[in-house]
Amino acid sequence: MTHIAIIGGTGLTWLPEFEETHREELVTPWGKPSSDLIHGTLYGAEIVFLARHGEKHTLPPHRINYRANLAALKQAGVSRIIAAAAIGGIRADMGPAKLAIPNQIIDYTHGRAGTFFEDNLDHVTHIDFTHPYSQGLRKQLLDAGFRAGLRVVDGGVYACTQGPRLETPAEIVRIERDGGDMVGMTGMPEAALARELGIDYAACAIVANWAAGKSKEEITMAEIEENLLRGMADFGKLLESFFKVP
Repeated sequence: MTHIAIIGGTGLTWLPEFEETHREELVTPWGKPSSDLIHGTLYGAEIVFLARHGEKHTLPPHRINYRANLAALKQAGVSRIIAAAAIGGIRADMGPAKLAIPNQIIDYTHGRAGTFFEDNLDHVTHIDFTHPYSQGLRKQLLDAGFRAGLRVVDGGVYACTQGPRLETPAEIVRIERDGGDMVGMTGMPEAALARELGIDYAACAIVANWAAGKSKEEITMAEIEENLLRGMADFGKLLESFFKVP
């Protein structure tokens, strides 16, 4: 049984070391996940991969069925999740193509189905979300980055916005004033749902661009794609180090 999953925005085709073994189509009480679960091996470890936006990247952040995604992974026996997340950098050390392992979240989303605990309940459940990312898994990712010789930013507040549009400079000013260090669109309710299911969850944030107003240049898709290409290459090195622990 595979116990570790990677949730990503795109497929693992960028990692030639990934060897697919089979695909699993699951239906949960909350519907179908964004994609089939893709089982395989990566650097000798058995993993399962889920494409958060669908295999053809057609699901915008606010339309992702987060509950189905997490429920399907739980159903498949996953107990740990590494979530790759493209972000906009706000803090000075969150420049394009950098990797960061966030330790806190601010949720600015609305209207997303964000809990498994709402219907036919015997009692109301409130999860402890003091540490929204699993501290042990965070440390493992940071240690892997150190062994790989990468300059990975330790910590930071992930601000999750609704999307799919990018933010205005005024919104980034507000987020920064609130304590946000990076901005993305998929961190919630993904992290909270993992906690509800008892799955260890940590994110590796890849800076795709400076957030609005943090650079004089216009944000373009070409820039985002170039930075993600560089950042994902480093993420691949981090994963290699993570799975090849002596």
